[in-house]
Amino acid sequence: MLAGKHILLIIGGGIAAFKSLDLIRRLRERGAVVTPVLTRAGEEFVTPLSVSALAGNKVFRDLFDLGDEAEMGHIQLSRIADLVVVAPATADLMAKMAQGLANDLASTLLLATDTPVLMAPAMNVRMWEHSATQRNLGTLKSDGISVVGPNDGDMACGEFGPGRMSEPLEIVAEIEGRLADGPLKGKRVLVTSGPTHEPIDPVRYIANRSSGAQGTAIGRALSALGADVVFVTGPADVAPPDGVQVIKVQTAQEMLEAVNGALPVDAAVFAAAVADWRVSSASDRKLKKSNDGLPVLTFAENPDILKTVSQMKKGRPGLVVGFAAETNDVIDNATAKRERKGCDWIVANDVSTGTGIMGGSENAVTLITADGSEDWPRMGKDAVAAKLAARITEALG
Repeated sequence: MLAGKHILLIIGGGIAAFKSLDLIRRLRERGAVVTPVLTRAGEEFVTPLSVSALAGNKVFRDLFDLGDEAEMGHIQLSRIADLVVVAPATADLMAKMAQGLANDLASTLLLATDTPVLMAPAMNVRMWEHSATQRNLGTLKSDGISVVGPNDGDMACGEFGPGRMSEPLEIVAEIEGRLADGPLKGKRVLVTSGPTHEPIDPVRYIANRSSGAQGTAIGRALSALGADVVFVTGPADVAPPDGVQVIKVQTAQEMLEAVNGALPVDAAVFAAAVADWRVSSASDRKLKKSNDGLPVLTFAENPDILKTVSQMKKGRPGLVVGFAAETNDVIDNATAKRERKGCDWIVANDVSTGTGIMGGSENAVTLITADGSEDWPRMGKDAVAAKLAARITEALG
């Protein structure tokens, strides 16, 4: 599956660097071409000679090596690969990546590359759990960097917990998934997810119970089929999928702006539960109780994102899919919504009390198209996402 694929492997400085040697061997067994980059800290754990011997390729080490720059400059080196893999990705490397620092060859390559990046973190459990590392991890995921691991286990320092680098075969499997030539390769798909939060004052807002689980599952399923996914999400409970471009928003207006900025796309799936209304003049101070009675909130209608995109005269996606969360007359209301908005499909579900759908792990949907409606059995949200992604694949040809 990896025959002829070019992997740029950046080896960070940690005890887990010894696993990178086996990773190189496994990649080459599968026909991949591996170009290794060894950090100065990495050289404390594995030697350039052992890395070069296993890779069957030159090891790049120094940003200011005149010979390397003359032979293959660091900018070109950053862009020749099909995938950049950082293993191990130390806390220091993650911090550099998140902040855009470029003070050595590895960090400069990562800042200069326009190639997808997969990192395999490895560090002490306390370092992994530190708020700074988790903050950097969130930034990197938002930037579209894929992550594999870390695993729980015994540390070289004697502690136990998350922080062990994934095993070489686990990383290989992730690489194969990222480089698979799926049926949606070359297609760009927009997915919206989660709720929106419409402020009343600095501490209160209007929202709904959407967890974002179904949207995340759809983004993950489309990415697995090779699509280039732009994932626009409100403040959801569920983390966005790995390996996609993530744009985080709070309000419906911000979501519309992000959607417009992501166009053009081949298909758009609007799974977000966007608030219909907002407070027309949100207070910049916390509203207080008073003897004058209850505060009066004046509402304004939020932009209709699905309708706006569905009825575009120029730049409309080839396939627009909306969602309809209903509590009664599900099919009738969803069918009317599809016609009113002008979208191609509506995925309708019953979120009334007792179904456990909104915020739950399962969904039961009806796919409504111009040809009629199709009931799907109740199943896990990942299964719903996989089935919808397959239908999108068929529609995009």
